[in-house]
Amino acid sequence: MIKENDGSVPVTHTGRARRRRGSNEVPADVDQSNGTKLLANDQNKYKSMLVRAYSTIWMIGGFIFVVYMGHLYIWAMIVIIQIFMAKELFNLLRKAHEDKQLPGFRLLNWHIFFTAMLFVYGRILSQRLVNTVTTDKFWYKLVGNLIKYHMVTCYFLYITGFVWFILSLKKKLYKYQFGQYAWTHMILIVVFTQSSFTVANIFEGIFWFLLPASLIVINDIAAYIFGFFFGKTPLIKLSPKKTWEGFIGASVTTIISAFVLANFFGRFQWLTCPRKDLSTGWLQCDPDPLFKPEIFGLPGWLPEWFPWTEIQILPVQWHALGLGLFASIIAPFGGFFASGFKRAFNIKDFGDSIPGHGGMTDRMDCQMVMAVFAYIYHQSFIVAQSVSLGMILDQIVMNLSYEEQRELYSKLGQILKDREFGES
Repeated sequence: MIKENDGSVPVTHTGRARRRRGSNEVPADVDQSNGTKLLANDQNKYKSMLVRAYSTIWMIGGFIFVVYMGHLYIWAMIVIIQIFMAKELFNLLRKAHEDKQLPGFRLLNWHIFFTAMLFVYGRILSQRLVNTVTTDKFWYKLVGNLIKYHMVTCYFLYITGFVWFILSLKKKLYKYQFGQYAWTHMILIVVFTQSSFTVANIFEGIFWFLLPASLIVINDIAAYIFGFFFGKTPLIKLSPKKTWEGFIGASVTTIISAFVLANFFGRFQWLTCPRKDLSTGWLQCDPDPLFKPEIFGLPGWLPEWFPWTEIQILPVQWHALGLGLFASIIAPFGGFFASGFKRAFNIKDFGDSIPGHGGMTDRMDCQMVMAVFAYIYHQSFIVAQSVSLGMILDQIVMNLSYEEQRELYSKLGQILKDREFGES
């Protein structure tokens, strides 16, 4: 005879259900109509909040240190994050039984992954690599040849993986192998197509990486705090713990933070100057007009006791409002998408690499969406304002050989000398 716990759920059935579920799978109460059970009377929420807070402090501290170290270190951090994300996503559809019958098949996935990494970063950083070695003839020629044959090298690396895959096909495992092959390419789209925009933003100026990333962190923390203390109304079924109170409170906080942080970050040349090479030296440049303060008079209806009659605002702060609006309203849908993805595979988190937060993919879902928007916004509304004849000439000169560049610079130098002599 089956004993029941409260008249609705048999104990033996519950026990069997718990044994059938893995440690990372979604509890049964998450699948309730709207997850209301998770929004109230959770005895473990304070312990969970403490663990999450400790992890957040360590992540923010490490993030600040890496940003302080500079562009190359931020790029290295992005690469490490990409590898962790790929590992989590590779493991999502992995079946140990089939993998045992396919020695080297997992290595094939990583071969395709690193080929994509070489292609993407080679395209993004080739010009800056050339700028780094222009003073040395040997390295300049070597790098020039690598860049010249970069695309064909990546193509043959990919074709090698393609042939490797065809030769590794085994009877009765075709469906699994083709599924893994398609899944590998899906991971490349999810991880590289989006995170490559992050790297492009970094070298346009750390500001364009730091501000969008900070806004996502602020929005996430604010949503958690407002939802924790005031959350009562469920927001979306895909994420039972998300509430309207948390969403609205986080949106207001993020937009205000965007305006304030843009003023703070925009005053540091280290953050606003673009990096034209791969060196680690300190950056100095003439600030872009977006980062030069402008005086704005305050309206006369303010109280007499108000201490200011005018304030300084950086023009970039108005652009920051657009970034803040996107980070608070649209970017969270990256998290909702990830939640739906996890529901589809009946897992709680993509991994457990970050205590209290889950895996790296759980933390980067909204960041990926935000990085793409920040890059597109920058290219559409910022870069178009600063295109100059010098930039066009730089592109022309870099297509010349080393000897042709030396001859060109020599002639230009002679022209300048003749002009100075004629003026004197």
